[in-house]
Amino acid sequence: MSLVGSYVALSKPLVAAFPVLLLAWLRFGIAALAMPHWLQRPPGEPTMTSHTRRLVFLESFLGNFLFSICMLFGVSLTSAVSAGVIMASIPAVVALGSWMFLRERITARVGLAIACAALGIGLLALAPTQAAAHGVKAPSTGLPWLGNLLVFCAVVCEASYAVIGKSLTGQLGPKRISSLINLWGFALSTPLGVWFAWSFDFGAVSSGLWALLVVYALAASIWTVWLWMTGLKGVPASQAGVFTVMLPVSAALVGVLILDEPLSGAQLLAFAPALLGVVLATWPSRRT
Repeated sequence: MSLVGSYVALSKPLVAAFPVLLLAWLRFGIAALAMPHWLQRPPGEPTMTSHTRRLVFLESFLGNFLFSICMLFGVSLTSAVSAGVIMASIPAVVALGSWMFLRERITARVGLAIACAALGIGLLALAPTQAAAHGVKAPSTGLPWLGNLLVFCAVVCEASYAVIGKSLTGQLGPKRISSLINLWGFALSTPLGVWFAWSFDFGAVSSGLWALLVVYALAASIWTVWLWMTGLKGVPASQAGVFTVMLPVSAALVGVLILDEPLSGAQLLAFAPALLGVVLATWPSRRT
């Protein structure tokens, strides 16, 4: 999650240079070229059932494809501050989904950690300079209620990514999961990606941006997914959902340390409950 927040902050130049749907297609395509050997089934891994194939598709469709569409269009209809506040519900939605579908028990300490995570992200989103840091303003005309609804749909997609990923780790290895959902992401984004690529001037993109695109693709589709799936093998989904607090925290730190963005006192104050939530979620339990 820290790495996700870092590449989200560092991808600002890419979003300015490429159409978003073309950028997504290039990301999946570059990653597919980097890990074809991960698609092979390891010797000890069972053959995928039809149920597992459906889970792989849903993991990519909800966590990669639909999440991006809902978030991009949602933010275009509402303010960045409102979107940030809604995104604060991710840990709670992950915990609820893990309870409903995985039958995981939510302990009092994990529940308190979820509350701290939500409070931290909420304070971070409500900080006065947060909207300016993202360069997004609420539109003068539009449908803010629809934008808020789409952002909440993105929250549900992100929570589904954690819950479905937990189910997949019991059936497939992290490397194979990463390669399969990336391949589905490439297939889903190809029609619109080709449409935008047809009229895009690739020669106008500098070599530095191409290098940044390669790093972005490897981080977004390989490194972070492999780390997340490997971690989910030994961590309950409700507990893992607390770590989504590291996304806005690391993004803000990259903005301050690398992009020279200001850090307000309110933003600094928001880090405290967010990090406290991580400590509560990961502190070793007392053995009986």
